[in-house]
Amino acid sequence: MQNDTTGPHASDKVAPQDRQQAADLQALHGYWAGLCEGSEVPRRADIDPRRIGGLLSNAFIAERIAPGVTRLRVAGLHLNALMGMEVRGMPLSSFIAPSAREAFALALVDLFERPARVEIDLHARAGLGRPEMTGRLMLWPLRSDLGDVSRALGCLVTQGEIGRASRRFEMAAVRVLPLEARITGVRRLDLLPGGRRDDWRGRGAPRGRGYLRVVK
Repeated sequence: MQNDTTGPHASDKVAPQDRQQAADLQALHGYWAGLCEGSEVPRRADIDPRRIGGLLSNAFIAERIAPGVTRLRVAGLHLNALMGMEVRGMPLSSFIAPSAREAFALALVDLFERPARVEIDLHARAGLGRPEMTGRLMLWPLRSDLGDVSRALGCLVTQGEIGRASRRFEMAAVRVLPLEARITGVRRLDLLPGGRRDDWRGRGAPRGRGYLRVVK
């Protein structure tokens, strides 16, 4: 598994929308890093969806249910589009090709047990009604209300047309990053209307305007 200490970055030869996406990813990392108290991983309750900006439809909260296994608790609409169905409650590995799931499970172990940040470069091969796609999956560890590192903030961004769902990805590269790894070019994420903080708190919480859903 490849280890690296660099943050998300964009090459000099990318489309404007890809530059914006890279900047949004940098900002999302900056938001998470700003919630860290020294070496302490932020709590899941600290995450405010209004601070996720242009990546709200790509963002999710995952829960560790066993070593190397997580399920989606909250998921943005882009993840539903990739799978062609509602993904809340599904394993995060549903987006990974079966041949790569063992390596993906090892990355999840690092995410929660080190803990560490994880970045994964993704590739989906072309097929009938399915254009070639690339993407990036980013994962940041979070603590539960009990203080254990068993939650994760994640973001899944893709390039290319989705075509016929469901889409699953092979892993082109995996980077396990120390929590203190620095990142440059971070900008502030603007608050968005809708999507109240309480939407991320679980059973019985009031909902905002439908950007994210909570597992019941």
